[in-house]
Amino acid sequence: MMSRTQITLENELQRRAHRRASEMGVSFAEYVRRLVARDLVRPEPKVDLSCVFDLGDSGGSDIAVEKDSMIADAFVSARMKPQRN
Repeated sequence: MMSRTQITLENELQRRAHRRASEMGVSFAEYVRRLVARDLVRPEPKVDLSCVFDLGDSGGSDIAVEKDSMIADAFVSARMKPQRN
């Protein structure tokens, strides 16, 4: 069973849609039906936020508390490495 639906489009959009339907060899109504059907069957992406947790092991460090000393260690370590020319 089909239902009749009325839509309003801007002139340019309607002209382009009619042209596209013609290129596909279908009526404008069939073109719109296919677009709606394709949009409705596409599964909505489900984002699992848990994928960003437990990505690695901090080795028991506490960055919030030890941040300053960790940055200082990194600078000292970088200074001690021989520089390449």
